[in-house]
Amino acid sequence: MPNVKHSPKPRELFEENREAFNQAVADGKTADFSNQNLSDLDLIGFNLRNANLSGAYMKGANLSGVDLSEACLHGASIKSARISGCMFPMDLSAEEIRLSVEKGSRIRHPRNQ
Repeated sequence: MPNVKHSPKPRELFEENREAFNQAVADGKTADFSNQNLSDLDLIGFNLRNANLSGAYMKGANLSGVDLSEACLHGASIKSARISGCMFPMDLSAEEIRLSVEKGSRIRHPRNQ
């Protein structure tokens, strides 16, 4: 089991400052949130398309409409997350997503191992 970093949450995400975060990504900053505790955050509108979310703990996070199509999700947990309209990597099975949302299991994503 990954060692989840419980604090601090990434400042821009914790403050839910979409504009500052998205500008940093546009400027080339790597969105690396591996093994971070992102639980209960509202992530709508954040540019997480290429983010490293491996091992991240996102219990109860709002991922509605978020593009994760190129994100590294191996080992992440999205238990009880809101995922309506969330775009997951095409090679990640619906069953893997369902198990993580319902049971909190860590996502197995072979492409990102």
